[in-house]
Amino acid sequence: MGAFRVHGGLRLKGEITPQGAKNEALQVISAVLLSQKRIVIHNIPDIIDVKRLIELLQRLGVIVEYLGVCGKDHGCISHSYAFYAKDIDTNFILSQEFCSLSSSLRGSVMLVGPLLARFGFAMMPKPGGDKIGRRRLDTHLVGLCKLGAELNFVNGCGYELKSKGGLKGCYMLLDEASVTGTANIVMAAVLAKGQTTIYNAACEPYVQQLCSLLNKMGADISGVGSNLLTINGVDSLDHSAEHTILPDMIEIGSFIGMAAMTASEITIKNVSYNMLGIIPDQFRRLGITIERRGDDIYIPTHENYEIESFLDGSIMTIADATWPGLTPDLLSVFLVVATQAKGSVLIHQKMFESRLFFVDKLIDMGAQIILCDPHRATIIGHNRDFQLKSTRMVSPDIRAGIALLIAAMSATGVSVIENIEQIDRGYQNIDTRLNALGAKIERIN
Repeated sequence: MGAFRVHGGLRLKGEITPQGAKNEALQVISAVLLSQKRIVIHNIPDIIDVKRLIELLQRLGVIVEYLGVCGKDHGCISHSYAFYAKDIDTNFILSQEFCSLSSSLRGSVMLVGPLLARFGFAMMPKPGGDKIGRRRLDTHLVGLCKLGAELNFVNGCGYELKSKGGLKGCYMLLDEASVTGTANIVMAAVLAKGQTTIYNAACEPYVQQLCSLLNKMGADISGVGSNLLTINGVDSLDHSAEHTILPDMIEIGSFIGMAAMTASEITIKNVSYNMLGIIPDQFRRLGITIERRGDDIYIPTHENYEIESFLDGSIMTIADATWPGLTPDLLSVFLVVATQAKGSVLIHQKMFESRLFFVDKLIDMGAQIILCDPHRATIIGHNRDFQLKSTRMVSPDIRAGIALLIAAMSATGVSVIENIEQIDRGYQNIDTRLNALGAKIERIN
């Protein structure tokens, strides 16, 4: 297993370009299974989870053509691929190898909707991914069953879904605005007979981008960007299409927090600012100055930054919420950045009950954090009067991993972060790109 040796206390300076959005990539790459036409996707990030999904598609029979580098800016290399899903090996879907490969990748759950819609059956093994608490699949399964799928549990592999008479459109009210659940149901509904109406649908940019690609492929989806989607089923998606993945908003937020925490001056290039939603304003609540320059974000050096209070003087609370609220994937970054702010803040992680359990590592470094319960932590900022101490730690998941990396970069001395494969699952060549700005991060065994 790999590790990072991080030399703390260094200030960064320069420009950095975010990678393509990991969460969007997993969805739009899965969508190529719905069509026999050539689908070209640009700005695909070179990260472990995405590469595993592409390999799984190849095992299914999808012809994958690497088109080369579509962008090489400020340390971030983005890639373009063409996908042809004409001849799919449906027998492979029932194999133990498919079950094993799918179980190692949480993004494999996004294959279920397309396979069910096009071939009438799909397997949903228990997916892998971060261990951050319960990540139930009820929204996916209930929605697909409402479209006409029959659900059976297969011992040792997971769920089997079949639609003997084909999927049929219907009205459904989702029990939660699940991003992946919405995406899976939409991909199944585009080939269902009749009209499907999804209320309480997720409307994150990832879902909007997926719907945009599906419409280019020949789908008929309206209401994109709202929580009420209407899908008129079509017989086939018979248009070739080209799509560009958005920059990763989670990586952009990570860079904003990293700049403030390390008192660095950086410019984040080509961020698709209008698709960032509440993220910039939430960082401003921590006292971080964010300047928009065209489609770039400039972060000046912060010797100090002060957390706001609510108008009635009560402690600031930052919580995750469905879009356009704050994505839960950034709360780990907000938490670590608050440790060096002036003032106090309550971080409320509503969605995952195990995502805050990495704070013990920050406490070992000297952070003042009270873990109230599995969902809430109160941070009393040091205002840089006390700098975090270096230590040895293990990355438990992708987002905690980047938070620990930020902490190590701001600490005195040399820290070691183990299990960096978790970080590599979501952040492309993060050590090389940050070293180009002046960091000193060594990749070791």
